[in-house]
Amino acid sequence: MDGDLRVKYVNPAAEALFAVSRRGLLEQRFPALFADSSPLDSLLRQAIREERGFADQDLILTPPGHESLHLNCIATPVELPDAALLLELRPIDQRLRIEREEQRLNQHQANRELIRNLAHEIKNPLGGLRGSAQLLERELDRPGLREYTQVIIKEADRLQALMNRLLTPHRPAVELPVNIHEVCERVCSLILAEFPEGIRVERDYDASLPDFRGDPEQLIQAVLNVVRNAAQAIRRGGGLAGGNGGEIMLRTRVARSVTLARWSNKLALELQVIDNGPGVPSDIRDKIFFPLVSGTEGGTGLGLTLAQTFVQHHHGVIECESQPGRTCFSIVLPFR
Repeated sequence: MDGDLRVKYVNPAAEALFAVSRRGLLEQRFPALFADSSPLDSLLRQAIREERGFADQDLILTPPGHESLHLNCIATPVELPDAALLLELRPIDQRLRIEREEQRLNQHQANRELIRNLAHEIKNPLGGLRGSAQLLERELDRPGLREYTQVIIKEADRLQALMNRLLTPHRPAVELPVNIHEVCERVCSLILAEFPEGIRVERDYDASLPDFRGDPEQLIQAVLNVVRNAAQAIRRGGGLAGGNGGEIMLRTRVARSVTLARWSNKLALELQVIDNGPGVPSDIRDKIFFPLVSGTEGGTGLGLTLAQTFVQHHHGVIECESQPGRTCFSIVLPFR
């Protein structure tokens, strides 16, 4: 770019990065191509004025109407007839995603071990608690008092079931041919039976997706937990959708050149669960996959934790992007 930060040359990679043709970029002031670019404008002008380059390892540029780009930026002053600054930009989304995945994997393993230990510690006294309540019930001569022992017994059973749910995800996944659309349709039928009113379920399937090997029951449970979470959010938010009611979209696509569980995959399956609910509360947005964290009153906070566990059993990843009116959970699984 020249001394006034007008673009003088772009290579094909820059056209692809910004999704704009060379003609649309040439002679435009580079900072003006992005929202809130005044800090970048100042840095570039300073580099030209002081004839000193700089490097930014995490530059964020947001083209109007597009998602933000996370870039590694190197600015170098040059002495050419029509150019004063060379800007090299490299996308780092893939690196950031790998780092997030590794951090989430390490956190999940620590959480899983903590939950296993906690579940074992809780299960031990539960049996004694329930047995004592049963013995006490036999000694009571007033039927009205048995109501209280039944409360103890039922709550002990509920906690026992909860502990079993915390421990059962550690069963290894079985390997069977799986069609992701059959999984989705099973989930749709269950959700529509559970939420018969106020929620529409839309499908946007890529019919060309092949079968892959996995555990059908674990995948059904993982997708069901995500879709049920979306339905509960819509119901909790009163169907935030501009008055059109609640909608959940299940979309399947092929993902290309993705890194999953530290392995590079040419092709992978991507399932998106998109809802128009109120979004994930900001105070738990970074913790929604942690155990016992729930945005629903009375929720156990285990649904998304179990979904993440089952997805990781299949060497995949699950991520969430959320804002009011649009929440998207993406499940990416390798074809194996």
